Amino acid sequence: MPHPPTSAAETSSVDWDAVASDIRGMLPRRGYDNGSGKEKEQLTDGNIGPLLARLAWHAAGTFDKTTNTGGSNGATMRFEPEADDNANAGLHIAREFLELLKKKYPAASYADIWTLAGAVSIEALGGPQIVWKPGRIDYELKHSFEHPHADVSDPSKCPFLNATAPNAIVPPNGRLPDAALDAAHLRAVFYRMGFTDRDIVALSGAHALGMCHTDRSGYDGVWTHTPNEFNNRFFVLLLELTWVVRDWDDWEGPLQYMDRETEQLMMLPTDMALLWDPQFHFADAFERLLELGVVRNGPQKLKGVSVASQIENTEPKRSRFTIFHYAKHPSTRKKHAFKESLVALKASIMARFTKIS
Repeated sequence: MPHPPTSAAETSSVDWDAVASDIRGMLPRRGYDNGSGKEKEQLTDGNIGPLLARLAWHAAGTFDKTTNTGGSNGATMRFEPEADDNANAGLHIAREFLELLKKKYPAASYADIWTLAGAVSIEALGGPQIVWKPGRIDYELKHSFEHPHADVSDPSKCPFLNATAPNAIVPPNGRLPDAALDAAHLRAVFYRMGFTDRDIVALSGAHALGMCHTDRSGYDGVWTHTPNEFNNRFFVLLLELTWVVRDWDDWEGPLQYMDRETEQLMMLPTDMALLWDPQFHFADAFERLLELGVVRNGPQKLKGVSVASQIENTEPKRSRFTIFHYAKHPSTRKKHAFKESLVALKASIMARFTKIS
């Protein structure tokens, strides 16, 4: 039975500290995404955080700045055609995990729960603090008037019934990145949301988390050896290892790459297509991603909070998690400068974790 639509006023009454705490508590999941069979049963470090981060990203990543449609507001992934988008394959599992929180906190919108879960997961797995704000509402099929750009003058124009309409509340498929395509495609997707090349690189850093599944995306494998840790390994491995087309005799999946050194890691075509900028800040880009398309109506006093264990009125600390990129093209890569930047990065990361501990 679907929950009634939520309003911004209702979500403001939710104890978001408690919700964040419950999300942190549910992340460890014995054996999740670790091995198979008896090996999977013996592992205890499984974690659903990468899956929840993907849910938040895909819920928000449909935003179109030109039509002001899509985005995390509305939690429209509950409806077709978004729910059946190939890019969202497997995310019903994440939504099912979070259904427990919706039952416990009925005044919280799905849209807020999904995005908060992504922010909490990134930080819990070692990433930067994400400034997250509540106030998203859930659209319902019979409440199209809740969307500020919905045309309800003619029932035949109801955007819920026409996902290709410019003002469609449920965004059409095709707005999320297709891992099989190139840099031009990445730019088209991210520019549509208002992001830059630097932001593309920044948000791609989330591939440090999780893995691909043949029964979902069709791709297979992990990007790093630490899929439950948010770190800089995705970028370091992408630049330092030699990547070749995966050509295993028994591989019948889509084009993907493997490291020639161990054949244990993988990269997607879109990973290989990235253009590198001098530095990036993941937290800033992710905060802006979660706010795309969110319209909060009426007088509200919504406090921007860090999803750290201590959520106070103090200014949240900005992460010093910074990557320096000097790789433009293999023939012009400034190897010496890049190595120096990695040394500086290592010192910065070690100082950060030493301070935290």
